[in-house]
Amino acid sequence: MLSNYFTVNKEGSDELVIQKSRFIGYVRRVETEGEAQGFIQEIKKKHHDATHNCSAYIIGENDQIQKANDDGEPSGTAGVPILEVLKKQHLKDTAVVVTRYFGGIKLGAGGLIRAYGSTTSQAIQTTGIVKRQLMQGFSVTVDYTLLGKLENLLRNSEDYILETINYLENVEFIVFVQNGEEEAFEEWMVDLTNDQANIAKTDVKYIEIEVESTKK
Repeated sequence: MLSNYFTVNKEGSDELVIQKSRFIGYVRRVETEGEAQGFIQEIKKKHHDATHNCSAYIIGENDQIQKANDDGEPSGTAGVPILEVLKKQHLKDTAVVVTRYFGGIKLGAGGLIRAYGSTTSQAIQTTGIVKRQLMQGFSVTVDYTLLGKLENLLRNSEDYILETINYLENVEFIVFVQNGEEEAFEEWMVDLTNDQANIAKTDVKYIEIEVESTKK
């Protein structure tokens, strides 16, 4: 499993008008090629009257599934530019459909490439990008007298993710820690609680952290 990777929020869309043509970009997170194809067909059905519904997707830990479709636009002017945006933003498990309603002005190959790329970038920005970080979960159980102190420190920590607080007989914090930081976290908890905490590892899973952009 990858220690971390970038993908998009669940789904979103945005729209640009370029030389009177209307371009609508749709973005969705997908985990299989079947999901990607289903998404593409869904948009094609929604915009059955559009001039083109061009698409691309990239799926897999090693980007092993990559597809692009120009849907009638000149070869290489639509699907590939969409796919290139996904690659440049280092996104995985992401599908994009860009619907075009022709406005009467031909854009030429270069114009089409820019239009499909810009619409894709705009739709991704609107949808939002997340970093999925593989992290180790911890259960930290303490007396209620330590609730305020630990909650404040954990919520303001840049290193640890506080997922849940369970108010039981004692208070339980479910916290996620980056791989390699487990020992440091346990030592920190021991120090903060004067060794009064019950600390146990739970599950390892991906935690999503929203980011502005992966563009450089």
